[in-house]
Amino acid sequence: MVWRSNLTSSGPQEVVIASVLITGASKGIGRATAAEFARRGHRVIATARDPRALAGLPADQRLALDVTDPDSIAPAVQEAGEIDVLVSNAGEIFYAAVEATPPGAFARPLDINTIGALRVAQAVLPGMRARGRGRLLFVSSVSGRIARPRQAAYAATKWALEALVEALVIEAGPLGIEAALLEPGAVNSGALDHVTAYTLPGDPYAHLRTHGGPRASQMITPEQVAAGIADAAEAPQLPLRIPLGRTASQILAARRASPDDRPFIPGIAVRSSAARGGRGAVIASDVGGTV
Repeated sequence: MVWRSNLTSSGPQEVVIASVLITGASKGIGRATAAEFARRGHRVIATARDPRALAGLPADQRLALDVTDPDSIAPAVQEAGEIDVLVSNAGEIFYAAVEATPPGAFARPLDINTIGALRVAQAVLPGMRARGRGRLLFVSSVSGRIARPRQAAYAATKWALEALVEALVIEAGPLGIEAALLEPGAVNSGALDHVTAYTLPGDPYAHLRTHGGPRASQMITPEQVAAGIADAAEAPQLPLRIPLGRTASQILAARRASPDDRPFIPGIAVRSSAARGGRGAVIASDVGGTV
């Protein structure tokens, strides 16, 4: 971490220049985040499974790093040098009702979204502990706080990630290390354009597919997410959870205000025997879907 002097309207100001390692930087949120940190003058270490996909990205280093491969993580972290901020962004999603979720297929997003994030965090933490400082920013989702039909596997990976990060804050905070969860709603990054879906023969859950995804007006751009991530890296105080976007803030506020003894489903009504008895799902009809 170094300092530079910037001239502002109020005179010279000292600004911290951080070394920022970003996983999943080849496209979408990760790529936008690398560009945003570079624009703000930080030292950017962009990583992806195939570093050729990082061509053209404004970065000080472009390294191969596959969060599912421990043998690729250690060399990348060593080559990166001192890391002040980790942006853990790599992720994957598929659609399936719980009954239709193949355990083998579930293992892959769990390995990327949760265990992969854990692997990279474990690789950078020793250096941060030695220096007595560091920030780890994990790209979660509002799905880390709610569960939606056909997205249970994805939500489970994010719920698990949120538990890991909350515990990390408690454990590593006294050592000078901070961590936060960035929780966007739906992002028009292209990640949802070609999502794998699994169904049972005859698909008894076909009715769930009639409930569309988020409207365009409810989505935010990768650049908006990137700005929120960079703001978190530069913030004097780091909250544990940071909703990104108006829709995410509305959904999470509605979730907090709802009881925990029934499902919370933004914008979707579910027919069930519990609903007929008056204790069905809580419906937040003014907010839309998300991932």
